[in-house]
Amino acid sequence: MDGFSYYNIFDTKGMEYLIIIAFLILLVPFSVILNRKVKLKQTFHRALGKLTAGILQIPQGIFYSNNHTWAHLAKSGIASVGLDDFLMHITGDVSINFLKAPGDRIAKGEAMAELQHDGKHLTVFSPLSGEVTRTNQALTETPGQLLDNPYDEGWIYRIQPVNWKEETGSYFLAQSATDWTRHELERFKDFLAVSWPKYTPEASLVALQDGGELRDCLLPELPDGVWADFQSEFLSAKEG
Repeated sequence: MDGFSYYNIFDTKGMEYLIIIAFLILLVPFSVILNRKVKLKQTFHRALGKLTAGILQIPQGIFYSNNHTWAHLAKSGIASVGLDDFLMHITGDVSINFLKAPGDRIAKGEAMAELQHDGKHLTVFSPLSGEVTRTNQALTETPGQLLDNPYDEGWIYRIQPVNWKEETGSYFLAQSATDWTRHELERFKDFLAVSWPKYTPEASLVALQDGGELRDCLLPELPDGVWADFQSEFLSAKEG
């Protein structure tokens, strides 16, 4: 037919383009899978109901306070603060009540938010002093980010710190943070053995799985008194 030209795709660049397109189609989901590797691992272990040190996220470039909050200073000079993965795997899915708003001043050790579940609550304290520049209001609609992404979408405040170096000098960083978190997990086991029977005399070792492993997201199942003891022992700790 006049005016009509036929090109064999195998004799042109078309085949190369198809290969590239196919590669990209395969690459995108593969990249997503890699980026979600930690989250998938957590979900798997959560389904099994086990809380082990191996599933806890402990990013090495973050400063951890001994009351289970964290702080990270960006190049802009603004710090993000939030709650560590240990705390979130103890409390499970909770809602958050912000105690500060943008423009407010906050002092290190001052109450910054409350975690709530069925009338029970915990108070968490700021790891830094400074001015609050932003609150993560997305957490009011998707509080699950506190558990799923505590160091990313789960941040609580952005703060302009006034004394970063001095206030973070005693915090845990890198390997010391990993060692401390593992110690806290063992300490929580000992805590349960003492606190839970005080309020539930018939309490047994159902808090533990076979092999002495903790059950994930256990605190919501426990009495108010255990919440109060946990507040005192883990969240209101004084720095040495």
